[in-house]
Amino acid sequence: MITVEHLSKRYGDVLAVDDLSFTIEDGHVYGFLGPNGAGKSTTLNIMTGCLAATSGEIKIDGHDIYEEEREAKKLIGYLPEIPPLYIDQTPREYLRFVAEAKKIAKDEIEDEIEKVIEETHIEDVADRLIKQLSKGYRQRVGIAQALLGNPSVIILDEPTVGLDPMQIIEIRELISELGRKHTVILSSHILSEIQAICEKVLIIYKGKLVAFDDIENLGKTMGANNVIEIMAETSADKATEIIDKVANITEVNVEDENSRYTSLSVNTDAVDPLVTCRGLFSAFASENVVLLKLNYVQTTLEDIFIELTTAESEAEAAMAEAEELDEDSDDKEEE
Repeated sequence: MITVEHLSKRYGDVLAVDDLSFTIEDGHVYGFLGPNGAGKSTTLNIMTGCLAATSGEIKIDGHDIYEEEREAKKLIGYLPEIPPLYIDQTPREYLRFVAEAKKIAKDEIEDEIEKVIEETHIEDVADRLIKQLSKGYRQRVGIAQALLGNPSVIILDEPTVGLDPMQIIEIRELISELGRKHTVILSSHILSEIQAICEKVLIIYKGKLVAFDDIENLGKTMGANNVIEIMAETSADKATEIIDKVANITEVNVEDENSRYTSLSVNTDAVDPLVTCRGLFSAFASENVVLLKLNYVQTTLEDIFIELTTAESEAEAAMAEAEELDEDSDDKEEE
Protein backbone atom coordinates (compact mmCIF):
# COMPACT_ATOMS: atom_id res chain seq x y z
CA MET A 1 0.00 0.00 0.00
CA ILE A 2 1.19 3.53 -0.82
CA THR A 3 0.11 6.53 1.25
CA VAL A 4 0.73 10.06 0.02
CA GLU A 5 -0.01 12.86 2.47
CA HIS A 6 0.02 16.60 1.73
CA LEU A 7 2.61 16.29 -1.02
CA SER A 8 3.80 19.53 -2.61
CA LYS A 9 6.60 20.44 -4.99
CA ARG A 10 7.61 23.96 -5.88
CA TYR A 11 10.02 25.11 -8.57
CA GLY A 12 10.68 28.73 -7.69
CA ASP A 13 7.34 30.51 -8.07
CA VAL A 14 5.71 27.52 -9.82
CA LEU A 15 3.72 25.09 -7.67
CA ALA A 16 3.93 21.88 -9.72
CA VAL A 17 2.28 19.63 -7.10
CA ASP A 18 -0.25 21.18 -4.75
CA ASP A 19 -1.05 19.38 -1.46
CA LEU A 20 -1.78 15.91 -2.89
CA SER A 21 -3.11 13.21 -0.56
CA PHE A 22 -4.28 9.74 -1.61
CA THR A 23 -3.88 6.02 -0.82
CA ILE A 24 -3.03 3.28 -3.32
CA GLU A 25 -4.35 -0.14 -2.25
CA ASP A 26 -2.70 -3.41 -3.27
CA GLY A 27 -3.83 -5.46 -6.24
CA HIS A 28 -5.28 -2.89 -8.66
CA VAL A 29 -4.29 -1.13 -11.87
CA TYR A 30 -4.46 2.62 -11.27
CA GLY A 31 -4.56 5.28 -13.94
CA PHE A 32 -2.82 8.56 -13.18
CA LEU A 33 -4.44 10.96 -15.60
CA GLY A 34 -3.92 14.59 -16.47
CA PRO A 35 -3.00 16.96 -19.31
CA ASN A 36 0.62 17.70 -20.14
CA GLY A 37 2.14 19.82 -17.39
CA ALA A 38 -0.41 18.70 -14.78
CA GLY A 39 2.29 17.41 -12.40
CA LYS A 40 2.01 13.68 -13.13
CA SER A 41 5.69 12.94 -13.81
CA THR A 42 6.81 15.16 -10.95
CA THR A 43 4.55 13.25 -8.54
CA LEU A 44 5.80 9.88 -9.78
CA ASN A 45 9.44 10.95 -9.51
CA ILE A 46 8.81 11.95 -5.90
CA MET A 47 6.95 8.69 -5.16
CA THR A 48 9.89 6.67 -6.44
CA GLY A 49 12.47 8.67 -4.49
CA CYS A 50 14.05 10.18 -7.63
CA LEU A 51 13.06 13.72 -6.67
CA ALA A 52 12.77 15.49 -3.33
CA ALA A 53 9.42 16.99 -2.32
CA THR A 54 9.06 20.50 -0.98
CA SER A 55 6.77 19.13 1.70
CA GLY A 56 4.65 16.08 2.46
CA GLU A 57 5.14 12.40 3.21
CA ILE A 58 5.17 9.17 1.16
CA LYS A 59 5.18 5.67 2.61
CA ILE A 60 5.46 2.37 0.72
CA ASP A 61 4.03 -0.44 2.86
CA GLY A 62 4.80 1.70 5.91
CA HIS A 63 8.37 2.57 4.84
CA ASP A 64 9.08 6.30 4.44
CA ILE A 65 10.56 6.93 0.97
CA TYR A 66 13.24 9.22 2.45
CA GLU A 67 13.88 7.90 5.96
CA GLU A 68 13.83 4.22 4.91
CA GLU A 69 14.92 4.67 1.32
CA ARG A 70 16.40 1.21 0.69
CA GLU A 71 13.42 -0.69 2.13
CA ALA A 72 10.91 1.49 0.27
CA LYS A 73 12.66 1.38 -3.11
CA LYS A 74 12.90 -2.43 -3.03
CA LEU A 75 9.12 -2.47 -3.26
CA ILE A 76 8.94 -0.26 -6.38
CA GLY A 77 9.70 -0.97 -10.04
CA TYR A 78 9.80 2.20 -12.13
CA LEU A 79 9.76 2.87 -15.87
CA PRO A 80 10.25 6.60 -16.55
CA GLU A 81 8.87 8.22 -19.70
CA ILE A 82 12.27 7.80 -21.39
CA PRO A 83 13.52 4.26 -20.57
CA PRO A 84 17.07 4.33 -19.13
CA LEU A 85 18.54 1.86 -21.61
CA TYR A 86 22.14 1.24 -22.65
CA ILE A 87 21.65 0.67 -26.37
CA ASP A 88 25.05 -0.96 -26.99
CA GLN A 89 24.14 -3.82 -24.67
CA THR A 90 21.78 -6.71 -25.28
CA PRO A 91 18.63 -6.91 -23.14
CA ARG A 92 20.18 -9.81 -21.23
CA GLU A 93 23.39 -7.84 -20.52
CA TYR A 94 21.43 -4.75 -19.54
CA LEU A 95 19.15 -6.67 -17.20
CA ARG A 96 22.19 -8.27 -15.54
CA PHE A 97 23.61 -4.78 -14.95
CA VAL A 98 20.31 -3.55 -13.45
CA ALA A 99 19.99 -6.67 -11.26
CA GLU A 100 23.46 -6.03 -9.82
CA ALA A 101 22.60 -2.36 -9.26
CA LYS A 102 19.46 -3.47 -7.39
CA LYS A 103 21.69 -5.71 -5.25
CA ILE A 104 19.82 -8.89 -6.12
CA ALA A 105 21.67 -11.90 -4.69
CA LYS A 106 24.26 -13.22 -7.19
CA ASP A 107 22.91 -16.76 -7.12
CA GLU A 108 19.42 -15.44 -8.00
CA ILE A 109 20.31 -13.04 -10.81
CA GLU A 110 20.15 -15.44 -13.77
CA ASP A 111 16.81 -16.89 -12.64
CA GLU A 112 15.45 -13.36 -12.17
CA ILE A 113 16.59 -12.33 -15.65
CA GLU A 114 14.99 -15.38 -17.30
CA LYS A 115 11.80 -14.76 -15.36
CA VAL A 116 11.36 -11.13 -16.48
CA ILE A 117 12.41 -11.95 -20.05
CA GLU A 118 9.63 -14.50 -20.20
CA GLU A 119 7.15 -12.23 -18.42
CA THR A 120 7.69 -9.38 -20.92
CA HIS A 121 7.86 -11.71 -23.96
CA ILE A 122 11.30 -10.62 -25.19
CA GLU A 123 12.84 -14.10 -25.53
CA ASP A 124 13.38 -13.69 -29.29
CA VAL A 125 15.41 -10.46 -28.91
CA ALA A 126 17.16 -11.06 -25.57
CA ASP A 127 20.58 -11.44 -27.24
CA ARG A 128 20.31 -8.70 -29.86
CA LEU A 129 21.71 -5.20 -29.29
CA ILE A 130 19.08 -2.86 -27.85
CA LYS A 131 19.87 -0.26 -30.52
CA GLN A 132 18.63 -2.74 -33.13
CA LEU A 133 15.26 -3.21 -31.44
CA SER A 134 11.98 -1.50 -32.30
CA LYS A 135 10.60 1.07 -29.88
CA GLY A 136 7.98 -1.43 -28.76
CA TYR A 137 10.62 -3.97 -27.77
CA ARG A 138 12.68 -1.26 -26.07
CA GLN A 139 9.64 -0.43 -23.95
CA ARG A 140 9.35 -4.11 -23.04
CA VAL A 141 13.01 -4.14 -21.97
CA GLY A 142 12.31 -1.05 -19.86
CA ILE A 143 9.38 -2.80 -18.21
CA ALA A 144 11.54 -5.90 -17.68
CA GLN A 145 14.10 -3.89 -15.68
CA ALA A 146 11.27 -2.50 -13.55
CA LEU A 147 10.16 -6.07 -12.76
CA LEU A 148 13.57 -7.25 -11.54
CA GLY A 149 13.45 -8.11 -7.84
CA ASN A 150 9.70 -8.78 -8.01
CA PRO A 151 8.56 -5.41 -6.60
CA SER A 152 4.99 -5.22 -5.32
CA VAL A 153 4.36 -1.89 -7.09
CA ILE A 154 5.08 -1.16 -10.77
CA ILE A 155 5.01 2.50 -11.85
CA LEU A 156 4.90 3.22 -15.59
CA ASP A 157 5.16 6.80 -16.87
CA GLU A 158 3.67 7.24 -20.37
CA PRO A 159 4.68 3.70 -21.49
CA THR A 160 3.06 3.89 -24.95
CA VAL A 161 4.27 7.32 -26.12
CA GLY A 162 5.72 7.12 -29.63
CA LEU A 163 4.55 3.56 -30.33
CA ASP A 164 2.61 2.50 -33.41
CA PRO A 165 -0.96 1.17 -32.97
CA MET A 166 0.08 -2.50 -32.90
CA GLN A 167 2.84 -1.83 -30.36
CA ILE A 168 0.38 0.11 -28.19
CA ILE A 169 -2.01 -2.86 -28.15
CA GLU A 170 0.84 -5.23 -27.21
CA ILE A 171 2.07 -3.00 -24.35
CA ARG A 172 -1.49 -2.59 -23.05
CA GLU A 173 -1.94 -6.36 -23.00
CA LEU A 174 1.36 -6.71 -21.15
CA ILE A 175 0.30 -4.13 -18.54
CA SER A 176 -2.99 -5.96 -18.03
CA GLU A 177 -1.02 -9.18 -17.41
CA LEU A 178 1.19 -7.40 -14.87
CA GLY A 179 -1.89 -6.16 -13.05
CA ARG A 180 -2.74 -9.74 -12.07
CA LYS A 181 0.47 -10.03 -10.02
CA HIS A 182 1.42 -6.47 -9.06
CA THR A 183 -0.12 -3.15 -8.11
CA VAL A 184 0.34 -1.03 -11.25
CA ILE A 185 0.27 2.76 -11.50
CA LEU A 186 0.03 3.91 -15.10
CA SER A 187 0.55 7.56 -15.94
CA SER A 188 -0.87 8.88 -19.20
CA HIS A 189 -2.60 11.85 -20.79
CA ILE A 190 -4.33 9.48 -23.25
CA LEU A 191 -7.82 8.99 -21.87
CA SER A 192 -8.70 5.95 -23.98
CA GLU A 193 -5.59 4.18 -22.71
CA ILE A 194 -6.55 4.70 -19.07
CA GLN A 195 -10.12 3.56 -19.72
CA ALA A 196 -8.91 0.44 -21.56
CA ILE A 197 -6.48 -0.76 -18.88
CA CYS A 198 -7.24 0.70 -15.46
CA GLU A 199 -9.73 -0.14 -12.73
CA LYS A 200 -9.32 3.05 -10.72
CA VAL A 201 -8.31 6.52 -11.83
CA LEU A 202 -6.68 9.54 -10.23
CA ILE A 203 -7.19 12.77 -12.16
CA ILE A 204 -4.69 15.54 -11.51
CA TYR A 205 -5.07 19.08 -12.84
CA LYS A 206 -2.64 21.94 -12.23
CA GLY A 207 -0.98 19.93 -9.49
CA LYS A 208 -4.23 19.20 -7.62
CA LEU A 209 -6.12 15.94 -7.26
CA VAL A 210 -9.60 16.60 -8.66
CA ALA A 211 -10.94 13.01 -8.64
CA PHE A 212 -10.04 9.53 -7.37
CA ASP A 213 -12.43 6.60 -7.82
CA ASP A 214 -13.45 3.67 -10.00
CA ILE A 215 -14.16 4.88 -13.53
CA GLU A 216 -17.66 3.39 -13.30
CA ASN A 217 -18.38 5.17 -10.01
CA LEU A 218 -17.17 8.50 -11.38
CA GLY A 219 -19.61 8.14 -14.26
CA LYS A 220 -22.52 7.33 -11.95
CA THR A 221 -21.87 10.30 -9.68
CA MET A 222 -21.98 12.70 -12.64
CA GLY A 223 -25.70 12.48 -13.32
CA ALA A 224 -25.59 15.30 -15.85
CA ASN A 225 -23.73 13.01 -18.22
CA ASN A 226 -26.33 10.18 -18.04
CA VAL A 227 -27.99 10.80 -21.39
CA ILE A 228 -30.58 8.65 -23.15
CA GLU A 229 -31.28 9.18 -26.85
CA ILE A 230 -34.81 8.58 -28.12
CA MET A 231 -36.40 8.52 -31.58
CA ALA A 232 -40.16 7.98 -31.64
CA GLU A 233 -42.89 7.94 -34.31
CA THR A 234 -44.89 10.76 -32.75
CA SER A 235 -44.90 14.52 -32.25
CA ALA A 236 -42.57 16.31 -29.87
CA ASP A 237 -45.48 17.26 -27.60
CA LYS A 238 -46.70 13.66 -27.35
CA ALA A 239 -43.20 12.31 -26.78
CA THR A 240 -42.55 14.86 -24.03
CA GLU A 241 -45.91 14.03 -22.42
CA ILE A 242 -44.96 10.33 -22.28
CA ILE A 243 -41.44 11.02 -20.96
CA ASP A 244 -42.80 13.22 -18.17
CA LYS A 245 -44.49 10.14 -16.67
CA VAL A 246 -41.13 8.38 -16.11
CA ALA A 247 -39.24 8.81 -12.84
CA ASN A 248 -35.75 10.31 -12.46
CA ILE A 249 -35.90 12.43 -15.63
CA THR A 250 -34.11 15.74 -15.04
CA GLU A 251 -34.14 17.29 -18.52
CA VAL A 252 -35.73 16.71 -21.93
CA ASN A 253 -34.37 18.25 -25.14
CA VAL A 254 -36.02 18.00 -28.56
CA GLU A 255 -33.21 17.52 -31.09
CA ASP A 256 -35.26 17.10 -34.29
CA GLU A 257 -38.94 16.93 -35.28
CA ASN A 258 -40.61 16.21 -38.61
CA SER A 259 -43.78 14.59 -39.92
CA ARG A 260 -42.37 11.07 -39.42
CA TYR A 261 -40.55 11.11 -36.08
CA THR A 262 -39.14 13.12 -33.18
CA SER A 263 -35.61 12.80 -31.84
CA LEU A 264 -34.97 13.73 -28.21
CA SER A 265 -32.22 13.51 -25.60
CA VAL A 266 -33.14 12.82 -21.99
CA ASN A 267 -31.02 13.34 -18.89
CA THR A 268 -31.53 11.13 -15.85
CA ASP A 269 -30.15 11.22 -12.31
CA ALA A 270 -31.01 7.56 -11.70
CA VAL A 271 -28.31 5.49 -10.00
CA ASP A 272 -28.80 2.91 -12.75
CA PRO A 273 -29.80 4.67 -16.01
CA LEU A 274 -30.84 1.35 -17.52
CA VAL A 275 -33.79 1.33 -15.11
CA THR A 276 -34.84 4.64 -16.68
CA CYS A 277 -34.46 3.09 -20.15
CA ARG A 278 -36.80 0.28 -19.10
CA GLY A 279 -39.31 2.82 -17.78
CA LEU A 280 -39.20 4.82 -21.04
CA PHE A 281 -39.72 1.69 -23.13
CA SER A 282 -42.74 0.68 -21.05
CA ALA A 283 -44.21 4.21 -21.14
CA PHE A 284 -44.04 4.46 -24.94
CA ALA A 285 -45.33 0.89 -25.35
CA SER A 286 -48.34 1.61 -23.15
CA GLU A 287 -49.24 4.53 -25.46
CA ASN A 288 -48.74 2.34 -28.58
CA VAL A 289 -46.03 4.71 -29.81
CA VAL A 290 -43.26 3.07 -31.84
CA LEU A 291 -39.72 3.63 -30.58
CA LEU A 292 -37.18 3.69 -33.40
CA LYS A 293 -34.28 4.34 -31.06
CA LEU A 294 -33.62 4.05 -27.32
CA ASN A 295 -29.91 4.38 -26.53
CA TYR A 296 -28.13 5.00 -23.23
CA VAL A 297 -25.04 7.10 -23.93
CA GLN A 298 -22.53 5.81 -21.39
CA THR A 299 -20.31 8.32 -19.67
CA THR A 300 -16.75 8.13 -20.98
CA LEU A 301 -13.58 9.03 -19.18
CA GLU A 302 -13.27 11.94 -21.61
CA ASP A 303 -16.65 13.29 -20.41
CA ILE A 304 -15.52 12.96 -16.78
CA PHE A 305 -12.16 14.59 -17.42
CA ILE A 306 -13.64 17.55 -19.31
CA GLU A 307 -16.31 18.12 -16.68
CA LEU A 308 -13.86 18.01 -13.76
CA THR A 309 -11.16 20.18 -15.31
CA THR A 310 -13.69 22.68 -16.66
CA ALA A 311 -15.26 22.98 -13.21
CA GLU A 312 -11.81 23.49 -11.69
CA SER A 313 -10.97 26.21 -14.23
CA GLU A 314 -14.29 27.96 -13.66
CA ALA A 315 -13.74 27.86 -9.87
CA GLU A 316 -10.28 29.38 -10.30
CA ALA A 317 -11.65 32.11 -12.58
CA ALA A 318 -14.41 32.92 -10.09
CA MET A 319 -11.90 33.09 -7.24
CA ALA A 320 -9.60 35.37 -9.25
CA GLU A 321 -12.53 37.63 -10.11
CA ALA A 322 -13.59 37.79 -6.45
CA GLU A 323 -10.05 38.71 -5.38
CA GLU A 324 -9.93 41.41 -8.06
CA LEU A 325 -13.24 42.86 -6.82
CA ASP A 326 -11.94 42.85 -3.24
CA GLU A 327 -8.82 44.73 -4.34
CA ASP A 328 -10.92 47.29 -6.22
CA SER A 329 -13.12 47.72 -3.16
CA ASP A 330 -10.09 48.26 -0.94
CA ASP A 331 -8.68 50.83 -3.35
CA LYS A 332 -11.95 52.79 -3.36
CA GLU A 333 -12.08 52.81 0.44
CA GLU A 334 -8.55 54.19 0.56
CA GLU A 335 -9.56 57.00 -1.83
